[in-house]
Amino acid sequence: MNGAAKLRGDELIAERHYAVDPGRVWAAFTSPVSIASFWGGSHATVPPESVTLDLRPGGEFALDTRAPDGATRRLTFVYVSVTAPHELVFDEPVTGLRTTVTVRRSGDGTHLTVHQRRLPPELRTARAATGLGSILDSLGTYLQLDRSTS
Repeated sequence: MNGAAKLRGDELIAERHYAVDPGRVWAAFTSPVSIASFWGGSHATVPPESVTLDLRPGGEFALDTRAPDGATRRLTFVYVSVTAPHELVFDEPVTGLRTTVTVRRSGDGTHLTVHQRRLPPELRTARAATGLGSILDSLGTYLQLDRSTS
């Protein structure tokens, strides 16, 4: 599954199937090195040293995204719940955006759903949907590359 996320009002939903064990997808979302490898999608890079995470409810998750023009933006989230190895819920404290990442075994691999709720108006766009889709496509590429070097 490739392509943009589905935009419905103030929600974005993206789903992917990866032919890898769910534990590998969970690890990708809970390791700073992995997050830096895919989070920017095709539209930004994430310097590995910028990623911090305190994987517990109330813990902070932060990273820098660097656009092709060099502009850098710090993203900060707070974990609401961590249910290893199946679900992460985190909020962006300024806008109230809530992201739920659900990882579950499906057939020969993993079904991943990323559901963002309470999108601020500036993220209720086709560009944001394409961006989230790009991040999950980059995750798929990362998981394939990681598997070939394991």
